[in-house]
Amino acid sequence: QVQLVESGGGLVQAGGSLRLSCAASGRTFNNYAMGWFRQAPGKEREFVAAITWWSMTHSADSVKGRFTISRDNAKNTVYLQMNSLKPEDTAVYYCATRPLIISSRTTAAEVEYWGQGTQVTVSS
Repeated sequence: QVQLVESGGGLVQAGGSLRLSCAASGRTFNNYAMGWFRQAPGKEREFVAAITWWSMTHSADSVKGRFTISRDNAKNTVYLQMNSLKPEDTAVYYCATRPLIISSRTTAAEVEYWGQGTQVTVSS
């Protein structure tokens, strides 16, 4: 049974930092991309950042320069370091994985596995 387990969400003041983790288990993830999406209340789920097996990264314009994605293939874990957080970053953050590539064009149906989500709340 494949599982993606997120951790690290919480409440932080604007300008603060959080680090999200997502540990994948239940199968081998060689050549799988891993990424993060988020969904704010009343809004559609949107792409945040992704990283390929070979550590090529891609991120949304809204988080460039503030968020950094990384991964540890030996641990099947992906991380999202979020700095300079803004109230508009408030959302449920979901970990995702699929073969090869995840990008801003990846639809929800194209994601093979999703995590359960972790809440990030940024107060002003």
